[in-house]
Amino acid sequence: MMVWLLCALGLIILVLAGDALVKGAVNLALRVGIPALIVSLTIVAFGTSAPELLIAIQAVMQNAPGIAMGNVVGSNTANILLVLGVPAIISGLHTSQCDSRKTYVQMLVASALFIGLAFFGVFAWWSALILLAALGGMLFHASRVAMRHRRDTRAAETVDRPEGADPDMSWPKIAMFLLLGLVGLPLGADLLVENASVIARRYGVSDTVIGLTLVAVGTSLPELATTVAAALRKQADVALGNVIGSNMFNLLAIIGVAALIRPIPVDAQFLSFDLWVMLVASLLIFPFVFLRWDMGRAWGVALTALYVGYVVMVIV
Repeated sequence: MMVWLLCALGLIILVLAGDALVKGAVNLALRVGIPALIVSLTIVAFGTSAPELLIAIQAVMQNAPGIAMGNVVGSNTANILLVLGVPAIISGLHTSQCDSRKTYVQMLVASALFIGLAFFGVFAWWSALILLAALGGMLFHASRVAMRHRRDTRAAETVDRPEGADPDMSWPKIAMFLLLGLVGLPLGADLLVENASVIARRYGVSDTVIGLTLVAVGTSLPELATTVAAALRKQADVALGNVIGSNMFNLLAIIGVAALIRPIPVDAQFLSFDLWVMLVASLLIFPFVFLRWDMGRAWGVALTALYVGYVVMVIV
């Protein structure tokens, strides 16, 4: 009974922390004069990817690299199909208002790089350095975009004001929201994943399946909580930027850091199936990014149904 209560507590913490992180991020964007998309690609994405990083490090140190690999690949698939699908069902996502084409292309390049390195059969120290160098390039690009946007807004004496943002919110309050979100998200995810894993093992589910499904979904719950909060606040740029940024962090930072600690072998199942599912899922949001389609409830149902089908295939 206790493990079920702890799972529920973890879920509650995730929802509250996700809302706090969105509040802090959009008001930070307003105060410093940079796009909310850039904030979501960096601060929000890093914060919501913290559970994946902690679990990956723990997995390789405990000689269970399959969980680390499954966590990243499964989380990226869940981020696209589930994390965007569920908010779209709840309130729809006005993705037509977002210009995330460049960062989306970066995510696809990161995915292709990750898959290419996976075919060497192991993520060793040299492949980890390649992934981390690519992460550094992504962050450098994001910082240049942010600085250029600040110069432009100062010259025009205008600043983007995301809907629902409070222009009078103080710096300490913004910092408090960000801190609550960044601390609460990994804490809630850890509570949920640890106790859900105990429940799963009681039913005889293998570690590989747990990594691709239960752990992947559990560590994607911060993204889900943040994206739902962003959707309800009509912050589609934060929602989409969070998913794109989190996927890039998962591929480049998490495996990059974990592989520096210990080499991560790549199971044949990833090469033949799971990596390609992850890539196809990433390509599915092409119309919403480049053609500026809105992600309505019908699309949300379709994406969520695809994820449920993938989980069933993995378990069966």
